[in-house]
Amino acid sequence: MIRVLAALLLPLAAIAAPAVIEPWPIPAGTAAAQPSLSRGADGAVNLSWIERSGNGHQLKFARFANARWSETRTIAEGDNWFVNWADFPSTTQLPDGTLWAHNLIKSAKGTYAYDVVLYRSDDGGKTWAAPIRVNDDGTPTEHGFASLWPWSENELAVAWLDGRNTGGGHDAHAGHGSSDNAMMLRTAVFDRNGRKTAESELDIRTCECCQTDAAMTAKGSVIIYRDRDPQEIRDVYTVRHVDGRWQTPKVVAADRWRMPACPVNGPALAAHGSSLWAAWYTGSGNTPKIRLAYSGDSGTTFAPARTLRSAQSVQGRVDLAADAGGAWLLWTEESATQTLWLSRLGTNSRPIGNPILLATLKGRGRGTGFARMQQTAQALYVVWTDVLDGRPVLRGARISLK
Repeated sequence: MIRVLAALLLPLAAIAAPAVIEPWPIPAGTAAAQPSLSRGADGAVNLSWIERSGNGHQLKFARFANARWSETRTIAEGDNWFVNWADFPSTTQLPDGTLWAHNLIKSAKGTYAYDVVLYRSDDGGKTWAAPIRVNDDGTPTEHGFASLWPWSENELAVAWLDGRNTGGGHDAHAGHGSSDNAMMLRTAVFDRNGRKTAESELDIRTCECCQTDAAMTAKGSVIIYRDRDPQEIRDVYTVRHVDGRWQTPKVVAADRWRMPACPVNGPALAAHGSSLWAAWYTGSGNTPKIRLAYSGDSGTTFAPARTLRSAQSVQGRVDLAADAGGAWLLWTEESATQTLWLSRLGTNSRPIGNPILLATLKGRGRGTGFARMQQTAQALYVVWTDVLDGRPVLRGARISLK
């Protein structure tokens, strides 16, 4: 059985606010993986994950509210999905209560031919409408690593990596100097009826297999992603939506990491009002690192980045959550065992106290995927995949905040 560490049910003095860590049982079946969390305006936590079903897969969903789980529902199922350890489905909830989810569905026989598909629920996740294809370019190419977030009271925003210029296959991953066949970053807005009302091309040359993330600040939306220049520098960039239009992308910190292949390790972003935290993995200087940057003006500018961790054991796979007092950072390391770590951050990304060892996993490598977290007023929730007897299983922890 997995061990939830850091003195189970004992106060964590290293964290600014009194807190305890306890197991958070997850209502998933066998062969469950690729979890993701989102939060509703009512304080509920939404969990999605994928389970194997015969020769196909099911996208599952459950809500945690008032200290209990809802009935588990199936958002969608199929035998033509693209299921990947790093490119996982997600959900988001709009202020009007509408739930949205996404996954990836094959568009042709080619290995890397798949599209981003949306599902909508107007009844709290009990039923889900027919799928809506995000990208409508009609090319049998890669489309994935999507981020979903509320654009308005009843509109959804989506950002994704789009391979319509790659020509299919996996050629864009080999390292080319031209943007003619590169992955790009695009975004779109969907209204409450599932109709696409806007679409924009944001960057014509990005890293191919790194997650995107997005946050809504006091001044509008911000997207974070890993860029890729002709010299194979793969630093982290943000792009902001200000005064009705998307701005020119800007580098968060010039790590100057030259990487002639995709690191499959995207950045994270979290906002509270005008405060914005960014976190990412980099291998600059031939040493794996976790880097952080803070903005107090909704991402207009970032303070100089700082390094939280620098060691060969650092795997990255970061996630962030923010509140009025600061942010929480989650990441993965692996040496003799794979471990999950949690750190409390103040403004200017300064760590508060020492990092907390959250859990030691039995699984290793890619099999454990990406741990995710979400914060409410009462607690911080973390979910991850472990591997027991060769089968993936979901585990969770609840960090009580008082």
